[in-house]
Amino acid sequence: MSQLSQFVREKRKQANLTQEEFAERAGVALTVVRKIEQGKENLNLEKVNQVLKMFGHVLIPANMKDPSTTTNLQ
Repeated sequence: MSQLSQFVREKRKQANLTQEEFAERAGVALTVVRKIEQGKENLNLEKVNQVLKMFGHVLIPANMKDPSTTTNLQ
C-alpha cells in the first residue's frame, strides 16, 4: 500500500469515520476517498489535498518542492 493510502486510511480510522462520513466532511466524493485508500495512481491533486487538509497536510508536485513547506507522510 502506498504511503498516501496508508496515511489517509489510518487517520480516517483514528477519527472513527467511515469512508462515506469522511468524504462528506472533506467535501469530496466517496469515490475520491476510495481511490486514495486503494492506492490508485491517477488522482486529482486538488481532491487529494482537500482530503489531506483534514489532517493539516498537503502534497505538491516534486518539481515545486520547497523543503520548508512540505510534510513527509512517513
